[in-house]
Amino acid sequence: MRRILLWAALLVLVAGAAAVWWVSRPIPLPAPTVDLSIEPGRTPRGVADDVAKTGAQVDANLLYWWFRLSGQDRLIRAGSYELDAGITPRRLLAKLVRGDEAMRALVLVEGWNWRQVRAALGKAEQLRPDIASMDDAAVMTALGRPGVAPEGHFFPDTYTYSKGSADLDVLRRAMRAMDNHLEAAWGLRRPDTPLKSPADLLTLASIVEKETGRPDDRGLIAGVFTNRLKVNMPLQTDPTVIYGMGAAFDGNLRKRDLQTDTPWNTYMRNGLPPTPIAMPGRAALLAAVQPQTTDALYFVSRGDGTSHFSASLDEHNRAVNQYQRRANK
Repeated sequence: MRRILLWAALLVLVAGAAAVWWVSRPIPLPAPTVDLSIEPGRTPRGVADDVAKTGAQVDANLLYWWFRLSGQDRLIRAGSYELDAGITPRRLLAKLVRGDEAMRALVLVEGWNWRQVRAALGKAEQLRPDIASMDDAAVMTALGRPGVAPEGHFFPDTYTYSKGSADLDVLRRAMRAMDNHLEAAWGLRRPDTPLKSPADLLTLASIVEKETGRPDDRGLIAGVFTNRLKVNMPLQTDPTVIYGMGAAFDGNLRKRDLQTDTPWNTYMRNGLPPTPIAMPGRAALLAAVQPQTTDALYFVSRGDGTSHFSASLDEHNRAVNQYQRRANK
């Protein structure tokens, strides 16, 4: 009897050692990186089968029993994962329990317009292109904003997502972020602001974003536009004209372009244009509601990223002649 017990104990030790060796042994993969997708509600046995179906050289039954015996089989999370060379059953289970999904990042840049956002979404790695077959109106309807133009309604930031996520989901997060920043900025508006709504704020902030060459000038630029709105003076800002030209803009803004009427030509129309012209960042939103106090009504680029501000047209014309001559030399 004692011999039998010894043999039994020895077998247990051997089995335990084999199990420790097996869970610590790298799983051979068919490629340096293998994608694994686990759907919500998948059972532990189904997960083990999914791992084997990736081409990983692992016994699905053994993997399932490892999940069970670990006591963590019910903690496995659905998601999109990457299995890298050298991964072991032990590391695999830890990854699935942590929900350590394969993440990608999309950067939406301050000052981008909607066309650029669409292009970035289309090029984003492992992002499902749901909007590729949708026009702008359909996109906004899918996001719960029917009848709203998409321009400017997405906050510029870095958005991470798991492989296989939908571009609409990323847009929805960016839209909520802009809603939150817009609401916060609107709550900080000055009592004498000429802006009548958060929509006005978004539009003015987008213009400030596009006109700002140096962050230190942002408040003054917002101050100039605020002053013009207060006295019903045309904003006369080139970025709005360029936006209204759309794909026709070839990089050169000509006098005839300034004299060609579009809803966004702020040389020919007073007030704000009908939509934003880009995605403003937080600093531009705050500048639009808390502009720097100034008597300036004009500004012109010095050609080095800074601007010269003037209170009178004569001073402005002198500055234009000075800096245009320098630029044309």
